[in-house]
Amino acid sequence: MGSSSLTGNDTLQIDDRLLTDLAAGDVAILTFPNELAAVKTGKNGNTIYAANEMGRQADLELKVLRGSSDDKYLLSRLQEQKNDFATFPTVFATFVKRTGDGTGNVNNDVYQCLGGVFKKHIETKSNAEGDTEQSVSVYHITFGNVQRSIQ
Repeated sequence: MGSSSLTGNDTLQIDDRLLTDLAAGDVAILTFPNELAAVKTGKNGNTIYAANEMGRQADLELKVLRGSSDDKYLLSRLQEQKNDFATFPTVFATFVKRTGDGTGNVNNDVYQCLGGVFKKHIETKSNAEGDTEQSVSVYHITFGNVQRSIQ
């Protein structure tokens, strides 16, 4: 018999706040834009390896309902960053992906994200043809260090 992986009831916490006003579709996407290592092969097959510390960074794209309490909280944190970058307490996040094996056992796939800063302003649009994305605020946060564990 093959293995199974069931997922549901994921949680996302920013600072000490559990986010509940999430939008639809892909509400949180955590990506790693940089490689963990560089490899270069030269003459006679000699190979050089170097750790790339930039590989620790991650980008979070987060979609919340526009005007919700979570949107107001995140906007206040963005404003803190804009007011005085040097004194800004960086954002931390915990992203927990719950997975089951089909027999009742559950694992928590936990991403601890540290040293976050807002990367972009919140964009907006107005649409007269029923585009639901106009009711969504999209935040872009970059973290300096992310650790993954399965518990």
